[in-house]
Amino acid sequence: MPEIVIAALVREGRVLLVHRSPNRPVYPDVWDLPGGHVDAGETELAALAREMHEELGVRIATGSATHLCRLQVGHGDESVRFSAWLVDEWAGTPTNVAPDEHDEIRWFRPEELPPLVHEPVRTAVVEAMRGTRV
Repeated sequence: MPEIVIAALVREGRVLLVHRSPNRPVYPDVWDLPGGHVDAGETELAALAREMHEELGVRIATGSATHLCRLQVGHGDESVRFSAWLVDEWAGTPTNVAPDEHDEIRWFRPEELPPLVHEPVRTAVVEAMRGTRV
């Protein structure tokens, strides 16, 4: 089953979202957390670190990553497992270094969050942000 890791980068009470390009074959033209596939032999945290560097140009501190939730989407051979993480420490300034994947990145306060691809992830992010006040 394919595995996807996604990260809620949180700073000063805001979370960074990416807007998926309209030409994406899966979940086009929606706001979501950045992330991607876990490669064979890779841990979730290693994949998270790699994806955040590939998509946003930042080096996350994996020790600051807190697991938020895990969910399975789809049925049978089309199932995908998502694992969401909250990250509050990284080096570098997040920028859109994957413009073929995202056409915009933006910081949102919990009360401003648009609907995300998977509502349980949005709920987990909002609850974590309100509980930790990061």
